[in-house]
Amino acid sequence: MTKNWEILLSFTITMKFPKKINRYCPHCRKHTEHKVVDVSSGHKRGAMKRGSIERAKKRGLGMGFGNLGKWGSKPAATKFKRKTKTTKKTNIMYTCQACKKSHYQKKGKRMAKLKLE
Repeated sequence: MTKNWEILLSFTITMKFPKKINRYCPHCRKHTEHKVVDVSSGHKRGAMKRGSIERAKKRGLGMGFGNLGKWGSKPAATKFKRKTKTTKKTNIMYTCQACKKSHYQKKGKRMAKLKLE
């Protein structure tokens, strides 16, 4: 059972998308040519920020015995379990070529890989 599941996960579902597309621009209030860009999710938060567990442990919090709550307890059981979703929703940004203003898509489609052509 697990081997079949791994085979299914190994196939990547690629969706082809044009680099330029005619769409309605809410700023121009008419249909114009738009440049399509796949926006990344951004960067992760720093590990040494205030309130982080790593920072607290380096300062010596959570040392000793007994239940230490946030600083010494085990992670949630869900972290050990397998990830349920195999794909992420896209975040496509459209830039109008007439007014140079950008807007995002209304709804993200779920896909493994987005290929701009």
